[in-house]
Amino acid sequence: MAAPKARTSKWRRDRRRAQNFFGKFRIPSLSECPNCGEKIIPHRVCPYCGYYKGREVVSVD
Repeated sequence: MAAPKARTSKWRRDRRRAQNFFGKFRIPSLSECPNCGEKIIPHRVCPYCGYYKGREVVSVD
């Protein structure tokens, strides 16, 4: 297995770890459901009407 040739500095280590920090705060983009018109996350079944790609996938009461 490969071994590090030199010690990684705290600065370099922390810079690498900080790359994903703002990913936690990202607001997902929303699109409009073509069936009911509600705002939903793209490529997901609509939780309001149960439709995906023009057909009913889940029955919603």
